Amino acid sequence: MSFPDRNNPYNFDAFLAQRDNFDYYRDDPFLQRIVKKYAGDEWDQLNNKLLAFSPKVSFRWRDLADGIARPEVHPRLLHYDAHNHRIDRIVRPMETSVLEREIFSAGLFSGKTTPWEHFVKRLLIHQNGEFGVTCPLACTEGLVALIEHYPDHGVPELDGILRHCKEGIDGDFGIGAQFMSEIQGGSDIPSNLLEAVPDGKNYRLYGNKFFCSAMHADYAVVTAKVTGSEKVGTFVVPAWLPGDKEKERRNGCTINRIKWKMGTCELPTAEVDYNGAVAYAVGPTDKGVANAVGIVLTLSRIAVGISSGAAMLRAAREARMYSEFRDVFGSKISQFPLAARQIKAVMDTSQRTIAGAFKLYDTYIKLGRKLVPGLKSAVPLEVLKQRFILRELILMQKITTAYEAVDVIRTALSVFGGHGVMEEFSSLPRLFRDAIVNELWEGPRNVLLTQIYRDMQRAAQWFDPAEFVRNTLDGVPQEKVNQFSATLIRLMTRPVLAGVNADSLAAAGEWEEFCDDFFRTYQAQALAEVDEDRDLPA
Repeated sequence: MSFPDRNNPYNFDAFLAQRDNFDYYRDDPFLQRIVKKYAGDEWDQLNNKLLAFSPKVSFRWRDLADGIARPEVHPRLLHYDAHNHRIDRIVRPMETSVLEREIFSAGLFSGKTTPWEHFVKRLLIHQNGEFGVTCPLACTEGLVALIEHYPDHGVPELDGILRHCKEGIDGDFGIGAQFMSEIQGGSDIPSNLLEAVPDGKNYRLYGNKFFCSAMHADYAVVTAKVTGSEKVGTFVVPAWLPGDKEKERRNGCTINRIKWKMGTCELPTAEVDYNGAVAYAVGPTDKGVANAVGIVLTLSRIAVGISSGAAMLRAAREARMYSEFRDVFGSKISQFPLAARQIKAVMDTSQRTIAGAFKLYDTYIKLGRKLVPGLKSAVPLEVLKQRFILRELILMQKITTAYEAVDVIRTALSVFGGHGVMEEFSSLPRLFRDAIVNELWEGPRNVLLTQIYRDMQRAAQWFDPAEFVRNTLDGVPQEKVNQFSATLIRLMTRPVLAGVNADSLAAAGEWEEFCDDFFRTYQAQALAEVDEDRDLPA
């Protein structure tokens, strides 16, 4: 009980002191333990690099990200300058430019940066949830990988673009984007209508792209069809030709408008009309769907797993801190069983997600960090099977982690009560809105579930479903492996992709449940391997 006090002394200073002084790496024993497990001989050197890198992320870059999130400084479009020149300038706050420059200057795509250094630094950066910078990071990674996949491209301009994005030029690092969606179909890349007209060794683009994120970027991976062809190609398109960026004279395109989105509001997403933009083909111009999906979007889907896990980690941590600080009805929130159960659930889910992301990335590294478009490639069968497992795990990780991130952050918000929805009280409302957008980015759930099923059907002739389960869930109790194997074999005969009727709807539901349970079991095994004292869930 308490008596009236017109000068209420209550404050949140103790909570803020703990939250705002938390170093994302130095103060997280779980993260250090999992990095040590996977870094191997690199551990000592990597640990020192992360201890030096993490304070920038945890404090300076965190504060910049929070300031950029203010609605009054969201990106806007300025079509003309004062002298009536069409410039289509993306206006962003100075803090965004500073944050972007500092993060890209870390050289995450440089040949000097090891795979694990790249991965963990990205994970730390994603805890700030600043999609205005982290989305371009993912897009730049895809652009770099696409050009590197075709080293004999014969286009000198692509070599300059690759150098700009990887190593920087005079301290300036190139930024990438992905423009693939058109109004008639977002994930349906084969339905693209943008035209690529041959112009000597290069091409010129004509038509519209309807959903173009990171519109401020220097270069974009764009899908289009060459004149007279029904096949899609992949092209790299500079936003400005040499010497034109300073004059704000765009490369054969106009920006119609910036999208009004519920989340990722700091990221300028636009609609673009191309009218003769110079474009450089990357790879065969009839293999664009395989290249776009198998290389560019696959890397972006890995990024979704990283960003989802990072957002969960931060949300769960801050909810736990608040529950241990806040007194309600005479006790700490953390002392109420129902609340304590929620805190444990979000902490467990975040750690399971992080463990799964590390285990998946470890497989990616062991396979040479090479992504192969399509299911077929001229490699030994055992290598082909390993690549197939990685391909399906990336798809499952995307749909599972993006879906769970929304639930975890929403639960974390509820621990804060009314303060949970206050945008100035914490970053969690922004992380929540961004997580919902992240769930749709690079293919919504139903599209990717369909892709996984089709992949399984196509691969069944050379990769037995039971063997797929056994190899993927290595270390999981045999009884559980047998259950998953039997279910997968049965589902391969069910009408999961048949016409809409009661039987197919039931089969589709079973398939969705199978994919979720299967990947969560993979994650749980990954977590058990980090902490051998932690038992797998029943």
